[in-house]
Amino acid sequence: MKTMAYTLDKLPLETLIGPVARATEVLVRLDERVARSPVRDGFVERQHFADAVSALWLEGELVHLEDLVLHDAHMDIRTPTHELTRAHAVLRTRRRIFAQKPDWALSRDGFLALTGRGGAMPAAGQKSRDGEGAGASSFEADDRDDAEADRLAEEFAEIDAVLARSSKILSGSDVPGRKEEMSRHDRPEPQNGLIYDLDWNEEERLAEWQAVLAETREWPSVLQAAILLEAWSDIEVLQHATWLGPLLVAALLRQEGLAAHHLACLHLGAKNIPRERRRARSRGDRLLALLDAIHDAAVAGLKEHDRLVLAKSQMERRLKQRRASSKLPDLVELVLSRPLVSTGMIQERLKVTKQGALNLIGELGLREMTGRGRFRAWGIV
Repeated sequence: MKTMAYTLDKLPLETLIGPVARATEVLVRLDERVARSPVRDGFVERQHFADAVSALWLEGELVHLEDLVLHDAHMDIRTPTHELTRAHAVLRTRRRIFAQKPDWALSRDGFLALTGRGGAMPAAGQKSRDGEGAGASSFEADDRDDAEADRLAEEFAEIDAVLARSSKILSGSDVPGRKEEMSRHDRPEPQNGLIYDLDWNEEERLAEWQAVLAETREWPSVLQAAILLEAWSDIEVLQHATWLGPLLVAALLRQEGLAAHHLACLHLGAKNIPRERRRARSRGDRLLALLDAIHDAAVAGLKEHDRLVLAKSQMERRLKQRRASSKLPDLVELVLSRPLVSTGMIQERLKVTKQGALNLIGELGLREMTGRGRFRAWGIV
């Protein structure tokens, strides 16, 4: 049980100012580019997928991007694993945050809802182009469908985990203790002491993190973001859903206007930082690593955005002199909004046959991404 409160004294501000300015400049440049971008919606969706996969990678779990795309489209080619359903929870939470007004996530209702403490969903009127993100109807449909689909997937994943653990015990292999496995559950039940540490006072820890948020309100936004990321990790706010902290900080950057038109991929940026730096003994070194993570996330976003713009211009050349009823423009939009697409996804979205989907793929000149004979998927180079 933690007893030491998180303090803001003895911060090496002299060494932090330079990295703060550098990260701020790149983050603002990316947001300005996204604001007027012809591939804005596709870029935002792709960032959601990339950050969700990176969130699980930081926890030591490997989730394949193509599996997450197919799971999101309800077209799994195998039984979803527990790690995949958790990555999908990150994906849905990012969409949920981005679908609301910029100040929703850190408001009372938003904070209660995101931390699983009974906050009600905001009114539909709050989901607008000003709030950015998916429209109200698409978000609500996604929430309903995912809740039903993931329930069965999570049950299967839990059964698989129990069977795997039993097999290891019977074979005499080393099996981690229950405490180590607690991090594998995203939705704890406080009344169940088997999967939830009853001495872990989340309410107190959340209040402590919110106190850091309030105390740094007047600080430069990027510096505040780095401190909040470090505080979330140091306080160990939630036993489960540790990935929520970076999403709340990304929402803060959006609220402050530095990333007003997208949701920063802080997990993706942290993935590029060596673990030794992220877990350094010195808080100053950890803050420098987090500032570099914010900078790297913005740099990666700039590269991805420019790649999408180039790909869109190349594909649009193939649309010249096409009939008005051609499905190719719809396929272009679908390909830009997903890291990869399968024939099933194209069939469902464009309402064409399997052969029709293959013909459209050939006309657009997409690259096959998987190299598998049984399952094939395509994307842009």
